[in-house]
Amino acid sequence: MAPKTIIVTGAGRGIGLAISQYLLKNSHNVVLVSRTESELEALKKEYPSQVRYLAADLTQFENATKVVDLAVGFGGKLDGLVVNHAALEPIKRIADSSIDEWKKLYDINFFSALAIAQAAIPHLRKTKGRIVMVTSGAMQKGYTAWGPYGSSKAALHSLVQHLAVEEKDIITVSGNPGRTDTSMQKLIRDQGKEHMDAEIHADFVSVFENEKLHKPEGPGYVFARLALDATPDLSGNWVSWNGPELAAYQGN
Repeated sequence: MAPKTIIVTGAGRGIGLAISQYLLKNSHNVVLVSRTESELEALKKEYPSQVRYLAADLTQFENATKVVDLAVGFGGKLDGLVVNHAALEPIKRIADSSIDEWKKLYDINFFSALAIAQAAIPHLRKTKGRIVMVTSGAMQKGYTAWGPYGSSKAALHSLVQHLAVEEKDIITVSGNPGRTDTSMQKLIRDQGKEHMDAEIHADFVSVFENEKLHKPEGPGYVFARLALDATPDLSGNWVSWNGPELAAYQGN
């Protein structure tokens, strides 16, 4: 396979790092995006010829075009986009949260994803490329104090569905990572107790303590393969990384 050029957001740690590492180990070019430059620089040092990065806040929407221009200038084309960055806070009940808090989270989880997708579309049309949006099981049900997060992920999946019908030459997939051992899970354990239902919070803690969280490499490697080779039948769908529908993308 000829090297492809893929953008990965939230690339410095967790699932985003696993996605990036898989792509790099398989000789692809990766444009990394996160707010912490030191994390990106470490990958650049390890794979100097395959990595470009932008340490940026994607809620400054002009950065979307900068990232896409960097990718096209690097690889001569753009083959894929993985939108992995997200925030969970505020972990508050709807009655206790402010509109401004919701707007801030939607800027992170939804509008910045929309901005970078819009910037990427003209280039992905040319390569018949892929978009993978990392969503969440929380989009399917309500969790006490997760209203901003869950609803923003539901909006993100709706964006996937609309891209799939509007951009027939681009395969767009919504990926569910399940409960994965990331900093977001730690945030739930550390800060969720005050606002979440006690039973639900205790379950998140129990899953961690019993070492039942997925390792980032599980969903990360699957999402990387989707960014490279997702098939048209998956476009517009919400898929779980370890579900039977993605059997062809699983394994080491």
